[in-house]
Amino acid sequence: MSTIKTPRRIIFGLLSAGIMALLLSCGGGGGSGGGSIAGLGVGTGSTSPPAATGAAGTAGTAGTDPTGTGTGTGTGTGTGTGTASAGSGTGGTGSTGAAGGSSGTGATGATGGTGSDAGAGSSTAGNSNTDGSGVGSGGTGVTADAAGIGAADGLGSVILNGLRYDTDSATFTIEDATELQIGMSARIAGKVDANFTSGIANQVVSAAELRGAVSNIDLAGGTFVVMGIGVSVDSATVWADANGLSDVRAGSVIQVWGLPGAPGMLRATRIQVAPALTDPLTTGAVQNLDKAHKTFMLGQLTVDYGTAAFTGLDESSLANGVVVRARGTAAPVGGVLSATRVQGWYAIPTSNGVAVQLAGVITDFASRGSFRVLGTPVDATNAQIAGGNANSLGNGVKVEVDGFMSGGVLVVKKLRIRNVPGTGGPASFTVIGAIGGFTPPASFRVRGQPVDASTAVFENGTQSDLQNGRKVTVVGDRVVDGVLIAQHVTFSP
Repeated sequence: MSTIKTPRRIIFGLLSAGIMALLLSCGGGGGSGGGSIAGLGVGTGSTSPPAATGAAGTAGTAGTDPTGTGTGTGTGTGTGTGTASAGSGTGGTGSTGAAGGSSGTGATGATGGTGSDAGAGSSTAGNSNTDGSGVGSGGTGVTADAAGIGAADGLGSVILNGLRYDTDSATFTIEDATELQIGMSARIAGKVDANFTSGIANQVVSAAELRGAVSNIDLAGGTFVVMGIGVSVDSATVWADANGLSDVRAGSVIQVWGLPGAPGMLRATRIQVAPALTDPLTTGAVQNLDKAHKTFMLGQLTVDYGTAAFTGLDESSLANGVVVRARGTAAPVGGVLSATRVQGWYAIPTSNGVAVQLAGVITDFASRGSFRVLGTPVDATNAQIAGGNANSLGNGVKVEVDGFMSGGVLVVKKLRIRNVPGTGGPASFTVIGAIGGFTPPASFRVRGQPVDASTAVFENGTQSDLQNGRKVTVVGDRVVDGVLIAQHVTFSP
């Protein structure tokens, strides 16, 4: 009997092995494509993004069709559907075998788990530009091509119009000064996030707007004249080496950074009463252009550009209303400046979808949906307005506007009222960095900016914690005689 039972056992074993092999060859098959790695769900045929991973399947194999069926070693079958882009799907039930499905199926009779995307893609900016940060307009990253034009109201990196730009990789081009300082006009090119909360600068450009002899000082009105250009000051004007307008003397040469308003007018953002340079400089919108005689007017000053070099614009691009800087080597004679160089002022982009930040004085006001800032048409119909009442908007009001260009119009998302004539407005300056040059009890420098913190409120520490090397954020409301008067000092952890 033993000689008969042995062959039967061998035959039975061979049949069992064959059946098992057949079942295993069918189990875990995903859709129409053959898979290679257990546990991966089935893609849609698109290879971007990665295939989904089954949450419960342990022996399923990936395929390329959106659907798939896996058969277990028992009586149950597992099925699942999914797409690579969504990376999701629910498997059916398997018995004791490991069933494969498009997004993973259950094992040992369990209900199939839901697949998950193995590598989520990232959105891009609304204008199809991306810097690889993985987000765009509508997201929270820094991706929209941008230009900001205004006055620097903070250092560390650079804060322009309230928005902090990372300048680690930026190139700086500074004229009329050795370095960028609070209150200087500037143009920053780079990228910002869609909500204008952070930016990355590629290029920072700054130059003064006026340099020349002062006349017609009006202390009560807060105005004076430099070579035919009317200049006004407000609570946010930075005084680099003076206590205020009372320190300005008629006939003396001063240097002014500012923002052009109506033709022939400039709102001063920084004033230096004893500049190192004395060569005349003036800025404004071109008026009364006479191409035959090669002259134009900036305010009450006539500019003769017959022998001038042009940078930043071509001579053929000169037109009434275009804002330019005109430089010379000698003071005007008889109200005429012989220009040696004519420069284009900070260029304002017009391409659709470009993010633009502007600080300036409103002109040509017709309604909230129709006015100009720095000569650029603005629509603030749906803007979030801060710093004052929307009803106060009008000509002469200084504002900061953030938005996106559309058809040559800046469609504003955020508008901040900075100064209303006769009413005033908030001013705020910020420096971020390590303390240096500390002199007890509360005088020091941050990024070269002198700070007086004797009346400041301290956070995360006290005045006794001030010392060289400590990192702080300093916020103040005015700069007098070059010193930032701190309101708040916050120590970094």
